[in-house]
Amino acid sequence: MAKMVLTSEYLSLNGVDLSAYTKKAEVSVEVEEKDITTYGDAGWKAVIGGLKSGSIAIDFLQDFAAATLDAIMWPLLGTVVSFEVRPTSAAVGTSNPKWTGNVLIKAWNPVSGSVGDEATVGVTFPTSGAVVRATS
Repeated sequence: MAKMVLTSEYLSLNGVDLSAYTKKAEVSVEVEEKDITTYGDAGWKAVIGGLKSGSIAIDFLQDFAAATLDAIMWPLLGTVVSFEVRPTSAAVGTSNPKWTGNVLIKAWNPVSGSVGDEATVGVTFPTSGAVVRATS
């Protein structure tokens, strides 16, 4: 099994490559647990999967210069936009899959931190619709 250190993760929102501002991008997906236990299950809980959902958690290094991160993200607040995340910026393939879909830009924290901290933005956006994994 190959080991990997993330050194060039790729993140795109609304078709814009934001990798240069990204410290962390985490795609999470889950399915609801639905209890279908009956008396016939002899005291054991039985479950099936329900609705699927997902989110993307991102840590950005903030940039307020014209046409940079804050200027790109601010107009997206409240909209649903496309996303793409890959382990590396290399071409998509079996060893570098991509996850795509849409997310709701539901919050933006343009200024955050204490004295001496780097200017960062930590956000989590819920997915809207299916998250797709592809290798081509």
